[in-house]
Amino acid sequence: MSSGSDVASARERARGLDRDDELAFTRREFNIPTKAQIASTRLPDSDSTTPGSNDDAESRCIYLCGNSLGLQPKRTQTRINQYLATWAAQGVQGHFKPLEGSPLPTWVDADERAAQLIAPIVGASRAEVAVMQTLTANLHLLMSAFYRPDLNGRHKIILESKAFPSDHFAVETQLRHHGLDPATSMITLTSPTSPEDNILTTAEVLSAITTHASTTALLLLPGIQYYTGQLLDIPTITSHAHKHGIFVIWDLAHAVGNVPLSLHDWDVDAAAWCSYKYLNGGPGCIGGMFVHERHSAVTRQITDDRPEEGYTNRLAGWWGNDKATRFAMATKFHPVKGAAGFQLSNPSILDITSLSASLEVFELAGGVGRLREKSVRLTRFLEEILNGMAEDVGGLFRVITPSDPQQRGAQLSLKLQGGLLNTVMRELERRAVIVDERKPDVIRVAPAPLYNTFGDCVAFVEAFGEALAIAQKEKLGSS
Repeated sequence: MSSGSDVASARERARGLDRDDELAFTRREFNIPTKAQIASTRLPDSDSTTPGSNDDAESRCIYLCGNSLGLQPKRTQTRINQYLATWAAQGVQGHFKPLEGSPLPTWVDADERAAQLIAPIVGASRAEVAVMQTLTANLHLLMSAFYRPDLNGRHKIILESKAFPSDHFAVETQLRHHGLDPATSMITLTSPTSPEDNILTTAEVLSAITTHASTTALLLLPGIQYYTGQLLDIPTITSHAHKHGIFVIWDLAHAVGNVPLSLHDWDVDAAAWCSYKYLNGGPGCIGGMFVHERHSAVTRQITDDRPEEGYTNRLAGWWGNDKATRFAMATKFHPVKGAAGFQLSNPSILDITSLSASLEVFELAGGVGRLREKSVRLTRFLEEILNGMAEDVGGLFRVITPSDPQQRGAQLSLKLQGGLLNTVMRELERRAVIVDERKPDVIRVAPAPLYNTFGDCVAFVEAFGEALAIAQKEKLGSS
């Protein structure tokens, strides 16, 4: 912002927007670290992790990093304590014994309850989703079931050149597992119009699909690209791939809980996601997958003498077995109908309890659609005040995320001039402003509508301007 009057104006606008925000109450559902906690190098006492009121804005840090790790819902500790109390008092009986007054399902039903909560967030039926494993494990499980290369025909997998490294690793190792060479069987998309940032237009994606259609078996793309924050046109790309006979898997790590999804209606084949970003499940928390009902049906009565027929083959485990016979300890696999039939081991109840606590807050907020409306306003406001920064610092960065709200989620990626990143991150941390970096020169800023405010956006831009000025001074002083 170019002057003191601009700062005052932005603050006043933010106060008005926050005052009129119908979803402001959800902020009180989260533990927002204080500035003192952010600066501390000591493990806090257990009774000091939720100090004071979140309305005490002056003492709170500015946390804009929900695209990396979402903040902790206050009810998470309550639900985990209830789980621990059940384990302590009931032992193994917790698997099957409902407890009066408990909001928690029995452990044997915990995955079903979590699936019921996540289904509306991804736009699917409960039977089409499973809360299980972690993101990359689920991508491997999906590819093991649905990637069927024909060595003389369709064998290629298409992904984007700047995909998250795990997606690259998963694709490369799947290809090698089938005896294929990534150099000839992996197609990485790069934008000819935006090679540096790789903002892929929908037309460029569709053109690449058409070009490689006759030799492509599978398409794996991110719903939202982690580096740029670009939201891809999932339904259009999916439909085009299907016209060319290509199976489509979406990595929704940055899209789930961030933007409305309609996976069933968009005819998506399969998808996988993590839960520790916008879903606020906790570090490394359990992931999830979607498998469209046409790919997860059990189409005939499975018999012990023909156990492999009537369903899509997949890597299987006992928790994917039909619940009616799961504990019979039979060695013939009878999968649960739907995505649950892709499960392996019994899931971590600790993880599911933590995730489900956060999903309760999504219900309280009225779903992703309402949150998306606020998110668009937050991100637009942030972009406006970034664009209004003083020329001496405003010229030191550019926003590489598309300006069109239909092409982005909650994240803005800011590309700095070379040599500024380390100092900018240091100065932001000194001011208790938490964002994340992607080397060599990008910071990602994500106002999450569940707990961020318009005031947070103003505070960030003020701190960012100060950090840029210091970074530029240090760079010039060292040259």
